Amino acid sequence: MKKFLILAMAALTLSLSAQAQTYRNSKYYNSKTDRLDYSSRSGSSLYGSGDIYYGLRIGPSFSTVNSDDQYLDGGSSQTGLEIGVVMGFPLSDYTPLYLESGLFYIEKGGKGHYEGKKMTYDLNYLEIPIVVKYIYDVDGSFSIQPFAGGYLACGVGGKMKNFGNREAFSSFSDDAFQRFDAGLKIGCGVGYDMFYADLSYEFGLTNISHDYFDESHNGCFSINFGVNF
Repeated sequence: MKKFLILAMAALTLSLSAQAQTYRNSKYYNSKTDRLDYSSRSGSSLYGSGDIYYGLRIGPSFSTVNSDDQYLDGGSSQTGLEIGVVMGFPLSDYTPLYLESGLFYIEKGGKGHYEGKKMTYDLNYLEIPIVVKYIYDVDGSFSIQPFAGGYLACGVGGKMKNFGNREAFSSFSDDAFQRFDAGLKIGCGVGYDMFYADLSYEFGLTNISHDYFDESHNGCFSINFGVNF
């Protein structure tokens, strides 16, 4: 998995570099100003043109697992990686409102203590975010993009480590967490020409514990960087 992540990061870095060098091929490119112009394209408004946009994203995640069960409580933040692709669809011909979705690999989890000994929880997911985004064009190049919606996720790996007993086992075993997760997602992005960055937070609504009485929920703060094209 670590080799895969290293290769993915390298591929995305090369992609970002290539996009930066060849931005004149972008559909947003305005030959008169030698810049990417989101406010108009071929004489028509961006928000009324019906165009779909695509994007690449990568950045760190800072997550916790809050549980009523002390053995599963990882209330201290743990840092991971988030990487993925997105696609945006216009919802209106007259308002800069978009439905954005995609596919991400995201590392969640947390840190805690059980009976005085350190515990770590690695919860790695494939995740589908579904948000509504409003793109406010400030000056043709710079935009502010608040968004809100939700996410669906399926656990694909991760280890739960008990440093007291020196034991490690799957985070998605019968004694740990369930694979399915879903919740709310809010945040705000900024765009400059083709470049993009955002801050977001995910509130896990699903009880990811197998116990019906002691609930466990994910929480995750993310910072993403990338490009749109």
